[in-house]
Amino acid sequence: MAHEQVFGLLGRKLGHSWSVPIHTALGCRDYRLIELEPEALPAFLRNTNIGGCNVTIPYKRDVMAYCDVIDDTARDIGSVNTLVRRKDGKLYAWNTDAAGFCYMLRRAGIDVAGGKVVILGSGGASLTAQAMCRHLGAREVVVISRSGENNYENLSRHADADIVVNTTPVGMFPGNGAAPVDLAAFPACRGVADVVYNPRRTALLLQAEALGIPCTDGLPMLVAQAKAAEEHFFGAAIPDSENERILAQLRQETANIVLIGMPGCGKTTVGEALARLTGREAIDIDQRIVQTAGRSIPDIFARDGEAAFRELERRETAEAGKLSGKIILTGGGVVKDPRNYASLRQNGRIYHLTRNLDALPTDGRPLSQETDLAVMWAQREPLYARFRDAVIDNNGTVEDTAAAIWRDFCAHSGD
Repeated sequence: MAHEQVFGLLGRKLGHSWSVPIHTALGCRDYRLIELEPEALPAFLRNTNIGGCNVTIPYKRDVMAYCDVIDDTARDIGSVNTLVRRKDGKLYAWNTDAAGFCYMLRRAGIDVAGGKVVILGSGGASLTAQAMCRHLGAREVVVISRSGENNYENLSRHADADIVVNTTPVGMFPGNGAAPVDLAAFPACRGVADVVYNPRRTALLLQAEALGIPCTDGLPMLVAQAKAAEEHFFGAAIPDSENERILAQLRQETANIVLIGMPGCGKTTVGEALARLTGREAIDIDQRIVQTAGRSIPDIFARDGEAAFRELERRETAEAGKLSGKIILTGGGVVKDPRNYASLRQNGRIYHLTRNLDALPTDGRPLSQETDLAVMWAQREPLYARFRDAVIDNNGTVEDTAAAIWRDFCAHSGD
């Protein structure tokens, strides 16, 4: 009796992977994560039932020794990420990351032709990026590694770089907030690509956004390479439109809905209504602070002062912002620390709830009780404006407000 074919992603640590939902959306219901230690790799690759496997860190080069037929592009690149055991018993290999990488750049409007490209990292993804940038007509391709001739200590020699590509895991979940380089080192930069896809916006991409530089995360590459891999798995063409359909679906499922606004503007009640409407979990930052501190917020203010509270708020906001597919409810003053913007923006679309000042309650809100709300609004409105993606009026019913947010989110979560 024939054994069931194996489909999945082969790697060492795969807890962060989004490959299963992508391949499921492409129709491969049996796709799974296959975590193996190096010593288990040879036995797995001798398996006669490999239907189709993708390969990720750290095995993209290691598997080549076990492949019978390697596609010319993959051989030229020096790494593979797609394996299929065909009916002739041979193990065939391709590098579909190549197609994914080109799709990612094209979709973001980043043209490397004639330009100087700096590639951060020297692993398997770097090999693909190097080969494809040369294929696309880059004038010069420079690889930055920790110990190579071109390294992070002498970036200044490449200040004329036009395009920066990050192929390292720096900034990837759960190491959110780290950046491999400061883009200030590349004043001529006109495009930034980061192969990391969780978070949606790494610190590198947030800086590119702030500088007005066209940029992209790695999810379009991941989706496009998966489509190309599925074509090899099953020997059938898949329409290119599937890339955008699945990308939009994943963006909507994984992006956070973030609510900011004045104390008492209705973030908690609107968040609860959104949770009912969407089936998503609502994460209340203030509640997390109370749980962590073991004390009420008025007590923290009274005994430790506002600065101590803001530090607790910053830490809890950083942790909540790493999550995906949640509703995040913030305190009214979260916008006072600019560092919170990166935490909330990295995976989220930020909604500023507004309500008439005379309708804002002040009970249990230390700063609201001590301050004229009109003065607080005047101070905070520019900060809310700096954080927000959209303004939502909350002077009507909670259900209407939640519905308005969800409509906007469904329309713009892929932005």
